[in-house]
Amino acid sequence: MSPADHPDTPPVAQATVLVYSDDRTVREDIRLALGRRVAADLPELRVVEVATEPAVIRAMDGGGIDVAVLDGEAVPGGMGICRQLHDEIFQCPPILVLTGRPDDAWLATWSRAEAAISHPVDPIRLPAAVAALLRSRLGTSVTPG
Repeated sequence: MSPADHPDTPPVAQATVLVYSDDRTVREDIRLALGRRVAADLPELRVVEVATEPAVIRAMDGGGIDVAVLDGEAVPGGMGICRQLHDEIFQCPPILVLTGRPDDAWLATWSRAEAAISHPVDPIRLPAAVAALLRSRLGTSVTPG
């Protein structure tokens, strides 16, 4: 059910993006590429950075995550974590996986990721992909915050 299904629901003022990588420079690259807002029609972002698999599981189990960006090159890999999250979390938020190279996109399909882009972090493609995932998650009644 989206916010559009509930007319009394206030517009979303902020969207939360979980970013996982065991490499702080990759997390920083993702955060900088996303910026404060990925599209004018979407709310501002709150980025939650985590560096370990248990932290990913805790954050996703806690709720409030609208989209997750998982580094497929991290240890443990984001693709395996993605598959686990889809198996274990009811109505799992959409997940974007960063693959090591474009030819690894088939692995992202195995992981059940809703989107995949390859390293290095692309400041054009990443925000566009996250924006598409946010629109699917938040519905069409989202207004800028």
